[in-house]
Amino acid sequence: MIQEIFGILLAALLSENFILVKFYGICPFMGVSKKIDTALGMGMAVTFVMALASAACYAINVLLVLLKLEYMQTVVFILTIASIVQVVEMFLKKAVPALYKALGVYLPLITTNCAVLGVVLVNVQEGYNFLLSVVNGAAGGLGFTLAIVLFASVRERVDKTDCPKCFKGFPITLISAGLLALAFMGFSGLSMF
Repeated sequence: MIQEIFGILLAALLSENFILVKFYGICPFMGVSKKIDTALGMGMAVTFVMALASAACYAINVLLVLLKLEYMQTVVFILTIASIVQVVEMFLKKAVPALYKALGVYLPLITTNCAVLGVVLVNVQEGYNFLLSVVNGAAGGLGFTLAIVLFASVRERVDKTDCPKCFKGFPITLISAGLLALAFMGFSGLSMF
């Protein structure tokens, strides 16, 4: 069991990173990665939502299977994720208003972030039990955080460098994201056994 948890953690962080390998959640990745502190805040919010959504959707999926309503999974999962995001948004608005303002429109977009829905669907497809679902959700969120913080640090550095005029702005951002994705895809050969 410990080896399985470690394998899920390692895969979610590196070899199957939701952003840089599976390309889920690109919108907040590009939008919130201009500064390290906002990227870290978004990563923490996504990690919390992914872990909580994994736990809640596992329980809901058990109920859907018992009622033979598996075809409703996606709709019910999206509604569950939206509810969780609303709670997180209200908490951040009251507790950390600076982070709430910095995240702006990207905070409600966690609801439609396909990385959050993706981790829940992966949990169902892989047949993970409750513990493994929560571990995969939390690890997927940590992988999201790792990717977005690394990319924010790259973007901060690239913005200060001198590059050809045709590459300034979004083109150099896309090139940097592609190179970071290539680096993470190098972990795909990792094996636990």
